[in-house]
Amino acid sequence: MTVKISISLTDEQHAFAHTLVETGRYASLSAVVQHGLDLVRQHTDAEMLETEALRELLSRRCRGEFVSADEMDVRLARMFAEKRRGVTGRIGEA
Repeated sequence: MTVKISISLTDEQHAFAHTLVETGRYASLSAVVQHGLDLVRQHTDAEMLETEALRELLSRRCRGEFVSADEMDVRLARMFAEKRRGVTGRIGEA
């Protein structure tokens, strides 16, 4: 289904969209606007997915082991010392 609506564009937006039609990149001004809305939808969907992924990561981190600042300082100092000696490993491993 297609819905006809009226929109307002700035002179710059209109000139750009008109150029896209004149150069054959799009069939009409409507096609330009439709493509723009599709891009906005894709961007919005990607932002929502990223936000949900961050929420899930934070939720998992909150359920995980808590490490105090002092313990993290000890772990980092140990990691840096091991790096200087050429030993590799993960933070917190003995």
